[in-house]
Amino acid sequence: MDITRRRLLSVLSAAGLMAGVSSRPVSAEEVAVGMARILANTVAVFAGTAESNARPETAAKVATVHQAARANLRSMDDAGAGELFAGLELGADPARLDTAFRRLYEIALATRTPGAADSDLFGNTAVRRRVIDGFVWLHERYYGDQSQGYYGNWFHWEIGLSQHISRTLVLLADQVEAHLPDLPRTYVASMDAYLRNGIDGDVNLDSRFHTGANLADITTNRILQGALLGDDARIRKALTDQLTVFATIDPYHLNHGVTDGHYADGSFIQHASVAYTGSYGKALLTRVVQTLKILDGTGFAHGEDLVSTVQGWVRNGFAPLIFEGWMMEIVKGRAVSRTNTGYGDVAVVVEAVVDLSSLADGADATALKSYVQHIRSTSRTAPDPSAFVSPVSIVRYADIIGDATIPPADLGPASRSLAFNAMDRTVHRRPGYAFALARSSDRISKYEYMNGENLMPWFQGDGAYYLYLSGQDQTQAYGIDYFTTVSPYGLAGVTAPVEQRHTIPELYGKPYYDNPGHPLNFTSSSESQNTYVYFPRGTNRHSGGAVLGTYGAAGMVQSGDVAHRDKAAGLLPDDFVVYRNATATKSWFLLDEEIVVLAAGVGDSAGRAVTTTVDARIAAPDDQVSVTGRLRDGWPWTGTGTGDLRWLRYANATQRTAVGYVFLDTPPVRVALENVTRSRRVVRTSNPDTAVTRGVFGVTVDQAPGAQLARLAYALVPNAGETRLQAYRHGPLKVLANTSGLQAITHTGLGLTAANSFTPGHHETAGLRIEGPASVIVRRERHGLTTVAVSDPTMDRDTVGVLLHGRPLRAVTSDAGVRVRSERGGTRLEFDTRHAYGRSFTVVLRG
Repeated sequence: MDITRRRLLSVLSAAGLMAGVSSRPVSAEEVAVGMARILANTVAVFAGTAESNARPETAAKVATVHQAARANLRSMDDAGAGELFAGLELGADPARLDTAFRRLYEIALATRTPGAADSDLFGNTAVRRRVIDGFVWLHERYYGDQSQGYYGNWFHWEIGLSQHISRTLVLLADQVEAHLPDLPRTYVASMDAYLRNGIDGDVNLDSRFHTGANLADITTNRILQGALLGDDARIRKALTDQLTVFATIDPYHLNHGVTDGHYADGSFIQHASVAYTGSYGKALLTRVVQTLKILDGTGFAHGEDLVSTVQGWVRNGFAPLIFEGWMMEIVKGRAVSRTNTGYGDVAVVVEAVVDLSSLADGADATALKSYVQHIRSTSRTAPDPSAFVSPVSIVRYADIIGDATIPPADLGPASRSLAFNAMDRTVHRRPGYAFALARSSDRISKYEYMNGENLMPWFQGDGAYYLYLSGQDQTQAYGIDYFTTVSPYGLAGVTAPVEQRHTIPELYGKPYYDNPGHPLNFTSSSESQNTYVYFPRGTNRHSGGAVLGTYGAAGMVQSGDVAHRDKAAGLLPDDFVVYRNATATKSWFLLDEEIVVLAAGVGDSAGRAVTTTVDARIAAPDDQVSVTGRLRDGWPWTGTGTGDLRWLRYANATQRTAVGYVFLDTPPVRVALENVTRSRRVVRTSNPDTAVTRGVFGVTVDQAPGAQLARLAYALVPNAGETRLQAYRHGPLKVLANTSGLQAITHTGLGLTAANSFTPGHHETAGLRIEGPASVIVRRERHGLTTVAVSDPTMDRDTVGVLLHGRPLRAVTSDAGVRVRSERGGTRLEFDTRHAYGRSFTVVLRG
């Protein structure tokens, strides 16, 4: 169930509804009981219970909690003069202050975590008192003075520090009440004062800092603070604010101007324009599920509608982006440069799904549990429950995995094509593989760089794609080592100019561009920093595509970013460095056994050399890799070099994977296979300086400086053998058009024609007249049925028209907003695409 903005408002104003803040009159005693329940629930979430922690499955987690606390206590024992923890210098870097509060939280957590047989920390009042004393010490010296605080990253002051502080005070609430009853109020006053992007110490829903996952974090902290202070008004206000993250974003009627959140097509955006399901999205999922658990049985809210909404996020937003337990690269933002992404991301999602299943009922709960079983059974690296936040979640996970009556089942079919057009992403899945495509536009960022993370991101949104093969350990194919060893100019699918770019730290000597004296006021968290440095958008609107059943088409006009445009217009400082992009118009047609890629107008307006990468894959240095193929003149091909190839096959016998490449209309390609060794620090400054070596395979098309604009047409064929690749000489694929105005293909075996038109006016191809720009898929099926799907990839058009030449057809079924009429020469279809935001419209016709 999606909660629209209108529905949300009705929920908030109606007492007793299942979703929203309870507004019925309650006695002071009921409020007190509810607040006590919040505190107890919170302790259970993070520390577990005597029952959960007695289970053998939680032993490793409980031991880790106590080990961390003992290490932190030793560090306190070893602290010198002016230190709380040995060697942790405070006062200049808020991350260090965050570390201090986190360590105190970890100590407090151990004192509330039962079940460690060899630990004397549980229930230890002396240790709890040391934590309280540490809180007093930190407030007096480094946190309480508002004139000295709020340096560095805003996130620490408004979210990170408050999270550790609020949870610690909850864990030690009884002890604090007995010894320093004013401490919570003192700290809450300071936390309010540090909420400087808010209003009067509270949330500001008009602030770009208080959206999405960040808003969920802030409001959950404030719920805990309200329970500590006995302030039910604070709790209800925080819940009201948090409920806004449950609402589906309507891009045509934004609430508070916020674009961050979940969209109707399953997209998730954070930072206004970054596709972010796999990082901030999972953080939001975790936080709202934790909040539902914290509020369970308190009387402040009843969450059945909210549970249903979050289940929709999992089904439509997360599950399509998880392939055999691996989170796809296209939705991680700067987190692609971290060492623990992929399987680790999905473990976080699994914990949330486990807990969500405990809050759901009937078939919904069963579906969620089956999905947990599905991830467990298909992942090459199963989720590690000892890394879950809650011991209670570990027990629930063990119960699900151990229940033979719960069958593994994905939340969607094995064959599907998904257009996440609201975030310029495309996913295509079949048994045996998944294809993920990252696009960009003037709506969605080309990439995200921030805080020294994702140092070389420049082309990650320029049609970069990832082909995941079933049964493979994806850490051997993608993840941190892919971005470390594959050239940033040679990511699969990318067209890039041949030039040397520099990272932000190389250019400016710090993780951001600093120029507060300029009219755009460049500082670390400024809007100008976001716009031009951290996550710049493209400058062309055309990015999107259509879906027809399990088939898809996507198109994009590659553009420069806003920094290059605005520097040319004289809007940016003279010392601000910008880069010019190459040009290309591209389409991706997503079928059963093939992904067909067309590119036209490929080149560079500045006359530089350009490379287009057909694919880039990595393997362990000792993997048994082979490269075979066939030249257009019929001679066989092996190994590397440049050749006029008809087809090529890359196989990794060690991983039991293979990919074929059929060159439908492509200039000679260059094939390379070499071992590359680089440090993981080249993509993220805080990564360990660990050198990794991978065998990097690349297939590229090179254009010399000043060459005429080129065109390419090729197909990726997952898991293909040589016999199958050889057979493509006789079909079934055919390129119908490949220009900057129209790109189209047909697959005779499927009876399918797909086209992307990029310019206004009429475009004719294969019995179709398309009034562009539009994305169109037509399938002529058995029994005389013809199915047509259309979308507007510019998201600007009110109506898209298509004429099917031939005998008149009549509508059998159609989506709302589709009109069918016969006219001379064929059947005219009109699709009302106004405010559809790239959604596909489908009609079934019969002659």
